[in-house]
Amino acid sequence: MHTVAILVLDDVISFDMAAPLWTFRLTRLPDGRHPYRVRVCAPTPDVRSDGMTIHAEWGLEALADADTVIVPGCTEEAAPPSAEVLDALRRAAAAGTRIASVCVGAFIVAEAGLLDGLKATTHWIAAAELARRHPLVEVQPDVLYVDNGQILTSAGAAAALDLCLHMIRRDFGSAVAADAARMSVMPLEREGGQAQFMTHAYPPVPRGSALQPVLDWIEDNLARELTLRDMAERAGMSERTFSRRFREQTGSTPLQWLLRARVRQAQYLLETTDHPVERIAHRAGFGSPTAFRERFRRVVGTTPQSYRAAFRGGGQVAVTAG
Repeated sequence: MHTVAILVLDDVISFDMAAPLWTFRLTRLPDGRHPYRVRVCAPTPDVRSDGMTIHAEWGLEALADADTVIVPGCTEEAAPPSAEVLDALRRAAAAGTRIASVCVGAFIVAEAGLLDGLKATTHWIAAAELARRHPLVEVQPDVLYVDNGQILTSAGAAAALDLCLHMIRRDFGSAVAADAARMSVMPLEREGGQAQFMTHAYPPVPRGSALQPVLDWIEDNLARELTLRDMAERAGMSERTFSRRFREQTGSTPLQWLLRARVRQAQYLLETTDHPVERIAHRAGFGSPTAFRERFRRVVGTTPQSYRAAFRGGGQVAVTAG
């Protein structure tokens, strides 16, 4: 039987813990047997979590006996992981144990040095901070999970389900993973990556910037065929001066900013209207539906149709992390 140890620390995010706990516990083989033994372990018998106390039946010694260790994320109020916890993770990794993080649990795994030189992901809103704190980690903010073989990381809490199903398929094949997906009311594979859950906002512009009027004008005229010359003339500058100042104040080129604005407009229309893709492509300023689909998939990581299916509601739908 495959033993899964879920490592919980004070201020653990309860959903990060519960998602793998129940996904592995509910997994069944074709003959009805449960192939996973799940243990909740912690450095102390009781840990805080979201206004409640979790009693862990196992201590850190359970990591040494596990085949897989899951590291859920903790809230911002959590203290840094202790040397005892980090040493236990390092020993488990050295013994060949598979280690997987959920959401910001990647910070704990990175603190143990287990992500150095590897690709990794975390919740998109924390990806830049993970890269800043751990420059040896190749952070990929636009995917649902990363599998390096022994070390795996997942994005936001819901992506823990994607990662668990992936590990189940690795361990016992697609049929068992598909059954686990049905038990979790999840597709075995979700189209697209974490990028589809990001708000693709416009690059920030300093308050009071001289560019603000032209940026407002661009947003109001996205359906038009806008060129660099059009934007520069609107700003009353030469194309060269406009491009230089634009990059200085936004960190982006004018055309990159324009494309991002068009994609965000398309996201909004997909979320809030029943317009066909062809009309949305026109209203967002793309030259053709084909060009729109290609650009949308490149930026958002999924097709316009799949994005609409995921986020279309009765009214305006906020785009949030999964």
